[in-house]
Amino acid sequence: MSSLLAQLFPPSTTRNMELSADVLIILTSAAIIYYLTRWHRWKYLWREWLTTVDHKKIGIMYLIAAVTMLFRGGVDALLLRAQLAVPNNHFLGPLHYDEIFTTHGTIMIFFMAMPLIFAMFNIAIPLMIGARDVAFPRLNAISFWLFAFAGFLFNISFVIGGSPNAGWTSYPPLTELAFNPGVGQNYYLMALIVTGIGTTATGINFLVTILRMRAPGMTLMRMPMFAWTTLVTSVLILFAFPPLTVAMVLTLFDRLFGTAFFTIGRGGMPMMYVNLFWLFGHPEVYILVLPSFGIFSEVVATFSRKKLFGYSTMVYSVLAITFLSYGTWVHHFFTMGAGAAVNVFFGLSTILIAIPTGIKIFNWIFTMWNGRIKMTVAMMWALAFIPTFVVGGATGVMLGAVPADYQFHNSYFLIAHFHNVIIGGTVFGLLSGVYYWWPKMTGRLLNERQGKWAFWLFFLGFWVTFMPQYALGFMGMTRRMYTYSHGFGWSSLNLMSTIGAFVMGAGFVVMVYNFVWSQIHGEIDVTGDPWDGRTLEWSTPSPAPEYNFARIPVVTDRDAWWAIKQDHKSNVIQIKPQEIQDIELPKSSAIPFLMGLSFFVFSVGMVFSWWWIAVVGFLGFVVCMLVGTFDYDDHKEVPRQVIQNTESALGRLQG
Repeated sequence: MSSLLAQLFPPSTTRNMELSADVLIILTSAAIIYYLTRWHRWKYLWREWLTTVDHKKIGIMYLIAAVTMLFRGGVDALLLRAQLAVPNNHFLGPLHYDEIFTTHGTIMIFFMAMPLIFAMFNIAIPLMIGARDVAFPRLNAISFWLFAFAGFLFNISFVIGGSPNAGWTSYPPLTELAFNPGVGQNYYLMALIVTGIGTTATGINFLVTILRMRAPGMTLMRMPMFAWTTLVTSVLILFAFPPLTVAMVLTLFDRLFGTAFFTIGRGGMPMMYVNLFWLFGHPEVYILVLPSFGIFSEVVATFSRKKLFGYSTMVYSVLAITFLSYGTWVHHFFTMGAGAAVNVFFGLSTILIAIPTGIKIFNWIFTMWNGRIKMTVAMMWALAFIPTFVVGGATGVMLGAVPADYQFHNSYFLIAHFHNVIIGGTVFGLLSGVYYWWPKMTGRLLNERQGKWAFWLFFLGFWVTFMPQYALGFMGMTRRMYTYSHGFGWSSLNLMSTIGAFVMGAGFVVMVYNFVWSQIHGEIDVTGDPWDGRTLEWSTPSPAPEYNFARIPVVTDRDAWWAIKQDHKSNVIQIKPQEIQDIELPKSSAIPFLMGLSFFVFSVGMVFSWWWIAVVGFLGFVVCMLVGTFDYDDHKEVPRQVIQNTESALGRLQG
């Protein structure tokens, strides 16, 4: 028993910070259980959310998970900045610092940004292309629950067993069992394997959805720009995530079964891990930012009240980025001795990819030119992106210059660039999408005044946080440094960066308050089209009914809903009763949730080398697969009369 307790609760899980987290987790869990029990919500939770296969509800669950992970990753960031605020600080010890920056990077990339992207996919894409649902609704739910349980697995590591501490890239030999005993790194590997499987399934799902389920008349060149960026992102996922999964599995084998794929002392090749990781890692940058490009295209066109300028050019540029993104991965390790010829090729490809990226910025500017711009919060995030991403892109080209990269590579200049691109591109874009599609998700509008407070706090805090880090990089401060001495002259810039991080945190708090406030006091969207939108999702009520469209629309123009409104001179389309037919929809199912739970049990067994628990989890997965395979009663029919009643209550039925 004592050895088991020592394994579950090593010293790294019994520090004051971790014990405080334990208390908060227990209190929060007790409050949730009390609420669900007191108000008899267990059945509702199971019926409406845990077993749903409705893409709209899955999108909302992705969004809730992403905001939760943004809080967790943001707290990690504040802890890192608190440690670096002043010289010779001992707020965090070196091991604790390693754990915090590992979990910060991993959570923000895999468990915040990716689910926020998938939230936007689920909320907008089927409605935007005139589809009833995604191509594989049950697979969509499985993808969510694999992500959710992987995120839960990763997050319990800091209170049970110990956190991973080898960095978010987790290069060997830092991950080798000889140098990194304990189970922390196993948590990292299993969480990324499981969420990677779910992410790959999501890529397949939305690729098929867009290619096969568009409304009649919606050719590829009539698709909204967000649908295009979702399409190419899905392609990138299919080719980028398998190398990551392979790297994680082989590293796990090295740790658990004594193989030597990357173990250098036994003839392994750590550089092979680095290649596999960045074969995923650089396309991942575009997996993160391309959906934001699509969101900006929709937001800028809507709030400029103009068609997107240079639509064809935008399409070809995202296709070019998709292709070129696979020829840039080696620029992440120019300093590792790949050779001059290799470095020159990847340096040129890195600079070349800036061209199609820059094209989009000019297109958005020309779209706004002479437009009647409405300065909503969603539009403010889009405008803030342009200067922010220009700086991030320019510094990326600097890093692509091989001789310069030898100076910048391991410095805070790289940290500033990476955050400049990921926050200024991905996060700004996704927050723009959240504000833009919030009425469609919830049926209520967010408070614009609160949204502008959140925007300015977050935006100004961002610049105050990361601009000093470029200077720190020039002054020689290296990344992964947990403390520093007075004599380097870094103190004032680090303090400024820390203040900016806390201002960003204040912006996040105001934003979440706005989300909660709107659900209680927010203005109800009665039209379904509060922004006078241009694409088909705005032709449906807010929130959209379970069946999405009572009648699948026929598309005749690129801005399909805008064209329909011009023809009908109305922003509400009334449907004739005889046009409504019975609609077949997928049934809710417990299988996706139980499959995610089985993967979680299997993962816990693998993390702690408890093989009998791993076998139980694997058998649970097999049973779920078999039951799902032979479940032929997986659809339900929504009667015509129910649809008529719903549409009539919404004022959308003629007569």
